[in-house]
Amino acid sequence: MSYLVLARKWRPQTFHDVVGQQPVVRTLLNAIRRKRVAHAMLFSGVRGVGKTTLARIMAKAINCESDDPDVPCNACKSCQEITAGSSVDLKEIDGASNRGIQEIRELKENIRFFPTSSRFKIVIIDEVHMLTNEAFNALLKTLEEPPEHVYFMFATTEIHKVPITILSRCQRYELKRVGFDTLSTFFAKIATSEQVGVSPAALEMIVREADGSVRDGLSLLDQMFSFAEEDGAGVVEVKDEDVVQVLGLVDRQVFVTLARAALAGDLARCLEILEETYLLGVDLKRFSGDLLEFFRGLVVCKTSREPGRLMDVAAHDLDAMMELASGASKESLYQFFQIFMQGAEELRHASQPRLTLEMTFVRASQVGQVMPASELVQRLDKLIAASGGSVPVQHGQATPQKKTENIELTFRGSEQTGGRYRTELREPEQELSRPESPPPVAANTPPLPPGPVEDAGTQPESRGGGPRPDPVPAVAAEAKAGKVVVELRQRDVVRDWQSFIVYVKERKPWMAQTLRICDNPHLEGDKLLFRFDNPADCTLLSQRENLQALSTYAQDFFQTELCLEVCSIECETGEGDGASPREERRALAADPLVQMVTEIFDGKVVGIRTGPKFR
Repeated sequence: MSYLVLARKWRPQTFHDVVGQQPVVRTLLNAIRRKRVAHAMLFSGVRGVGKTTLARIMAKAINCESDDPDVPCNACKSCQEITAGSSVDLKEIDGASNRGIQEIRELKENIRFFPTSSRFKIVIIDEVHMLTNEAFNALLKTLEEPPEHVYFMFATTEIHKVPITILSRCQRYELKRVGFDTLSTFFAKIATSEQVGVSPAALEMIVREADGSVRDGLSLLDQMFSFAEEDGAGVVEVKDEDVVQVLGLVDRQVFVTLARAALAGDLARCLEILEETYLLGVDLKRFSGDLLEFFRGLVVCKTSREPGRLMDVAAHDLDAMMELASGASKESLYQFFQIFMQGAEELRHASQPRLTLEMTFVRASQVGQVMPASELVQRLDKLIAASGGSVPVQHGQATPQKKTENIELTFRGSEQTGGRYRTELREPEQELSRPESPPPVAANTPPLPPGPVEDAGTQPESRGGGPRPDPVPAVAAEAKAGKVVVELRQRDVVRDWQSFIVYVKERKPWMAQTLRICDNPHLEGDKLLFRFDNPADCTLLSQRENLQALSTYAQDFFQTELCLEVCSIECETGEGDGASPREERRALAADPLVQMVTEIFDGKVVGIRTGPKFR
């Protein structure tokens, strides 16, 4: 007799033998006991989870001749005929070979006759989604109101391809993937029955490779039983290296070691592990997919309260992943996951998979620990609170710490003396006691109103050039009769130009939009110059009332007397040879070299600049 593979030898013959589908089994058993069996049933799910097996068991249970409520009995004539595949009242066809309307017509003709030896006729159509639309339409009326002696049972792996008109006439049963622990227990039972030893790690790799499919796992197990060697006592033993060699899989511990090295930024160790894996002949694309799945598990372990429900892994693997995830932030793990996902996508189309994977590890090693912005803000707040919100005094002198809420900021008018604004900081009940040396000023002091404030110790440079004030306002303090004088440098046209545009936008949005396209605004003495490339841009701004409003905004913002001048660059004369910018641009556009380049590349000149590069 020919060898019977494990997938057929261990096919369930009763409901109690079905692995991992307890909700469906319970529903079918209760339907039989309460005589509420639907005339049409549809079993759907991934490959190898028991769709056709449940349909056959249900066919035996419906026709079982035993009075025992626990059916099928597998002892009566009907059960034995269905088990042997010789029952004339059970018609099992596949939708791929009998997908046309003619086959459905013949089926409808045959089911009109009563069963010959059984109580009911059973029609099982496997992969029913392969039927054509015409075949489905021909089956509709019969499926909705079949003869009392006929039951229909369908099985499919792609339920979305079955028309809704068929689904609405069937009682649907969704079969799920079988869990990791359930498959492990079942395969260990088979190995013991077959008198073959399998190491726990090898069994885990086979179960993981089965991916929830009982039939796939049995096929792999059968293959490993044939490959394994006998020991000195004549016992077949499946080892870890046997599974790695035959199936091209990688031990889970490799991913743990690799992830630990990647999280630590140890690129050398990552490349060493990759080299060892490559020499074993492992498919790098498959390896990349498994690594991505491992990092997905790390993200789940970091973010989920019950990661075991979201991942189908062994208990010790889950503990190892929880340990790794606890030592990294979720932002870091998510960043690693994104990098390896991008690497897996690149690897799918790469002509050099190994180089692509190595560069992926190079990118991953540079990530480091990613710190969320909220944590950075909290650390900054703690540093400010620890320093009392003050800037330390030079020469290592300690500064008396005062809480911000106990200090009141008041403006004693706008006394302007020597280019300074005088502002007082005082406590509500008592004056501040300050040392003779200049103390610090609170870093969170509210901003002063704009004004012509100069550095007390330095004369302002010429408006047109020279060193400009520092971009950050300089703050100084002095204690005189319990008062603190705060000094701010004057606002600069170039440095604070964007702030001035925002200031104007709050008053006249269209004017601010026009100022955005202004060309290099600057001061020449007390004159603020606005130049535009196109004369049309400055026509509205040059009107009297608009120019007067702009002068008011500029003087209020920069706090100095300014004379505004708005003009177009094209109306001016350039330096040197006296040619205007318009003439220069025309000459450049007519240059033979420019015309030759535009002709070769079939392009056109869209803009010409004759000014400095920084413009």
